[in-house]
Amino acid sequence: MAIDLVNKSPEAASEAAAHQQAAGAPALSDLSVDQRDALNFAYRTTLSMDPRFVAGDPAAWASDFGYALNKAAVRVDSRTDEQLRHDAFQHPDPVMREQSAYEYADRDLPDAIELLSEVVLKDSDREVRWDVLWALEKLGGPHAVAALRRFEKDSDPEIAEWAGLFASELTTGDPRFDARQAVFTPDRTFDETIYLLIHCDLYVRLDDTNRHWGKLSLAPQGLARLYGQAHACPNVATRERQLLMGKTISGLHQDGSKHVDNYLFKGFTDRTRRDRGNFFFESQVPRTFFRSGRADDPSQGTHETSVGFSRFGNWHLDPRIKVRDEDAIRYVRGRFQGWGYTDVNNVAGRGLEDILTPGNGVLSTLHDPEIGPMTNVFILGTFKGKLNDWDGDGKIDLNSRDVYSTAEGELDSDQDGIPDEPGRTCCDYRSAGI
Repeated sequence: MAIDLVNKSPEAASEAAAHQQAAGAPALSDLSVDQRDALNFAYRTTLSMDPRFVAGDPAAWASDFGYALNKAAVRVDSRTDEQLRHDAFQHPDPVMREQSAYEYADRDLPDAIELLSEVVLKDSDREVRWDVLWALEKLGGPHAVAALRRFEKDSDPEIAEWAGLFASELTTGDPRFDARQAVFTPDRTFDETIYLLIHCDLYVRLDDTNRHWGKLSLAPQGLARLYGQAHACPNVATRERQLLMGKTISGLHQDGSKHVDNYLFKGFTDRTRRDRGNFFFESQVPRTFFRSGRADDPSQGTHETSVGFSRFGNWHLDPRIKVRDEDAIRYVRGRFQGWGYTDVNNVAGRGLEDILTPGNGVLSTLHDPEIGPMTNVFILGTFKGKLNDWDGDGKIDLNSRDVYSTAEGELDSDQDGIPDEPGRTCCDYRSAGI
């Protein structure tokens, strides 16, 4: 993922250290052993693909498929740099403003940090603002730290916390939270409903030679429009071995209802640190595959299959917030990967606004004998999520978000904990949504 790979060379790291010391940021020697290990691990894994920067076995640093594709792929977004600058500020659709900012950052243009900072300062959509703060963190380096710190006193407490959290991650490896209290909503299926920001690169195989690839760096709101807005939903009793990720897509169903798409993940969590969990989870869920490449469009036929995804990362606890007598997960971050299908002929020559429409691309699998040969998209990305104050009362909302799933991932339209139909985890395209 190119946006995550810039400003990470040894020269940039040295410049960052000098800048941070001058600005009063903690020096490496001031960090705890765990913080230094976290920063060193993040640095090495982010760069684990380039032999100029990392010594050791090439099986570790030269095996990243996404990095190899990133060097080979052509950009799906054909807008000029000037068009991106214009659209980042002037486009009427906040999703397209955000997408323009992310594409600009992904191209690693010289004034990217300045442009992103200006977007955060001026945009009227708070999600654009906090998502673009994340793009600043992804660029990294001392100038990104300085830019993030400009917003640590923002009038919107969510913007202020995201800015401080991202700046802290860049300088210490750990997130930093504010001191707001939290509110628990009783009689909900999940103890927490964490709104996820997801950024990914879509690498599209353009022909059967495996020599031609296209790439789209998909910003969080664009991904939510295309594939659905996701929430990570843990329960204290089971969070170390399973997690529900609930997604909803708006604008897919003709009747205006939301499309619901639930994924139950299971795996391992390492709890050798009291304040966090490091996890690796996988999901395998039954899904209807649409040969048209567009969700809910059966015009070219459908096929019942099983779709898999993997996600790995860590969640951070806040001892000041309790859920069922345990520390609450205040923040989660990590990586994910999976597979998809898009009809290349259908999107060729179309503008990005036409491509980024609800359901215009479906998840897929390599293992199904009928669907596997059609699979042509490699999905590789990162995610972050934290607890937010959604009703503006000054308190963090632990589990107030609507998630239409049972604890086991079954569709639950009235959120009473009882499945609408046992075993069904996704809206059927032949019936209405939520």
